Amino acid sequence: MKNSRKSLLFIYNPHSGKAQIRSNLLDIIDIFVKAGYEVTAYPTQSPGDAVSAVTHRRDGYDIIVCSGGDGTLDEVVRGMMESKEKLPIGYIPAGSTNDFARSLKISNRMLTAAKTVTDGSRFACDIGSLNGDYFVYVAAFGIFTEVTYATPQNIKNTLGHSAYVLEAIRSLPQIKPNHMRIKWEDGELEDDFLYGMVTNSISVGGFKGITGHNVFLDDGYHEVTLIKNPANPAELTDIVRAMADRGLESDNIITFKTRHITFESDTPVGWTRDGEFGGEHTTAELKVYPCAVDFMIPDQYALPQ
Repeated sequence: MKNSRKSLLFIYNPHSGKAQIRSNLLDIIDIFVKAGYEVTAYPTQSPGDAVSAVTHRRDGYDIIVCSGGDGTLDEVVRGMMESKEKLPIGYIPAGSTNDFARSLKISNRMLTAAKTVTDGSRFACDIGSLNGDYFVYVAAFGIFTEVTYATPQNIKNTLGHSAYVLEAIRSLPQIKPNHMRIKWEDGELEDDFLYGMVTNSISVGGFKGITGHNVFLDDGYHEVTLIKNPANPAELTDIVRAMADRGLESDNIITFKTRHITFESDTPVGWTRDGEFGGEHTTAELKVYPCAVDFMIPDQYALPQ
């Protein structure tokens, strides 16, 4: 008799966040089994494991679920983008910030998120790439980028996204602006920039609304935010106020939407992809892949306005 049960590959990072997966693992698997899935559990051991687990998976899985922080999710999505067969992805956030889960309205309560995997709806989401390397929700350079991958994990676990802010403030005197030549489908500009990010998220670094208004995760566009180097303390204060309250405007903050954008610099600039180190580049080409991956989201999901 043919087995009518569905098959689920569960990839999880046992060390993400405060390692809360350890006290929830059996209950999560129980939710999956009660929903009719045969579950294969795969705890990651080192960076890149999740990519390999997805790309080298056996045939026959119906869905892939991951649990961990943004880095784990990034690896699973990268693996899916490199796979011939695209399966839906379920996400159980367990990191210190979980920006993308916020955008998808996925609960930070692990068992609630697990039930979203079994009872939710599929949502086709845009995915980005930086020089051919995929990212889920943000690629960035400048003041906050080194902070995300240089802040020790134990500090992230204890302080959450506040750790990034504290580390950024501490490193501010050492930050040098990057001179960039930027081209996109609707324009070009050249200037010195303290920070830049290309995003598909309503939250970055734990700060909701920092990417602007009218953010849609399936519109084929990414949001671009560029912060010019302040010429004096007054301009720096203006930038900080505008970033804290997105209702304010600043001549030093440039925002727009794009499908394809290129950054050029005379010296290599360090980038991050989804909070992890993304290499140093003199040319950074970023593209949008519209509705490239399906995520399981709550049925009551509403696009952010």
